[in-house]
Amino acid sequence: MIIGILKEIKTEENRVCMTPAGAEVLVKNGHQVLVENNAGMGSDFSDAHYSAAGAEMVATAAEIYGRANLVMHVKEPQPREYEMIREGQILFTYFHFAASEALTKEMMARKAVCIAYETITDLRGALPLLTPMSEVAGRMAAQEAAKYLERSQGGRGILLGGVPGVAPATVLVLGGGVVGTEAARIASGLGATVYLLDTSLPRLRQLAEIMPKNCLPLMSSPATIRDLATKADAIIGAVLLPGAKAPKLISRDMLKTLKKGAVLVDVAIDQGGCFETSRPTTHDHPVFKVDGILHYCVANMPGAVPLTSTLALTNATLPYARTLANKGWQRAAQEDPGIGAGINVVAGMVTCQGVAEAFNLPYTPLVTVLT
Repeated sequence: MIIGILKEIKTEENRVCMTPAGAEVLVKNGHQVLVENNAGMGSDFSDAHYSAAGAEMVATAAEIYGRANLVMHVKEPQPREYEMIREGQILFTYFHFAASEALTKEMMARKAVCIAYETITDLRGALPLLTPMSEVAGRMAAQEAAKYLERSQGGRGILLGGVPGVAPATVLVLGGGVVGTEAARIASGLGATVYLLDTSLPRLRQLAEIMPKNCLPLMSSPATIRDLATKADAIIGAVLLPGAKAPKLISRDMLKTLKKGAVLVDVAIDQGGCFETSRPTTHDHPVFKVDGILHYCVANMPGAVPLTSTLALTNATLPYARTLANKGWQRAAQEDPGIGAGINVVAGMVTCQGVAEAFNLPYTPLVTVLT
């Protein structure tokens, strides 16, 4: 199979979807790997590194789309790429379709095979390709909260961990999954008082055993969120409904009850955001204020630390890319339901129920497509 590795073009996106070491593995499996010039530059991988791994360097994204059977990205295709996508072409990337009706309908119109990193599952029902970037984003969320609480950044002017004789900041984390756990772990490690909310009692029991003493796992409810939000210096939104839009847990009206200069970090922004006032931002313009409350809603947080992120992402995606290339998407999906769960759009049909429900589109079970 011909596999294409694209240079990312989203604002301040410095990751690349495959390291030279990963490209070498694909080449040794008998596949031809095309890499767009300078694709790895933001992650400190030169064209020479890819050439040494056996990849062929090509000048443009158009050539990648024109030649490759399987095209890999980190982020979703951008509008200028839409016309390049061919019918039946496999696109393998983070799509987050439920956050964009326009993207969903464009991919349907292209009749491509859209396999989303974020909805592939493993035997435990976990999300193995979302996990590494969730780990990065969760840890970054606590760092960004600490940074933007500084008065020079527009925040309250409070140190996350406090000092002897001065109380630390209070951080509210909504969601006890990978993002929330990592955010709470870092915030706790910096000395903050952390409330970590989730709706799963078994998960809360597990968190109570593994988290530091200054992290308090609690059962989430609208009343609990309303109460703790008024006490919080920073709120980190880390909720996830795989493939679907994130629920809105902090309303516009609730902003009036928050501390002025409090910081909201919405890691769920890729799935539409879990704060009603959230809108996607970028690394070059990461924050905005609503009613005196600072919002950080960067949609590609791990892109700020591309060296770490690219290595972590390739570790996770390479086995799946190899399987798709070795077997083709139909056989791979038939043999591994977890890969099937990653197929969101194919031949103009939406095969992910969460995406279909987000935009009231017809839902077609994947099994119908495969038979």
